[in-house]
Amino acid sequence: MQQDPLTGQVIGCAIEVHRVLGPGLLESTYGQCLARELAIHEINFKLEHPLPVEYKGIHLDCGYRIDILVEDRLILELKAVKELEGIHQAQLLTYMKLAGIATGLLINFNTQVLKGGIKRMKL
Repeated sequence: MQQDPLTGQVIGCAIEVHRVLGPGLLESTYGQCLARELAIHEINFKLEHPLPVEYKGIHLDCGYRIDILVEDRLILELKAVKELEGIHQAQLLTYMKLAGIATGLLINFNTQVLKGGIKRMKL
């Protein structure tokens, strides 16, 4: 899959966070540190961005939050799990559909080498 420059920058930021912290911490810690790294690189983002569900023409706040929304065009779903599972991919795809955003990254920080814990997804 062709990588756009923004996705490449974000992956670089995630790799830097993983390089400094390593595996084994909470997802929320990686989220805060990745937000800091994005800010250092002057990449616009929204942390824990609300995601309403549209049901029969009405937007309902069902408590969903995008971990990090980058430049209003890239969704980051962060995990710190033993291994990524199909349900994690389904969650990201659902968020992408609800938000109308075509690109997402599923990032599992609980890996020895972060590159193996990143899944790029497109609608």
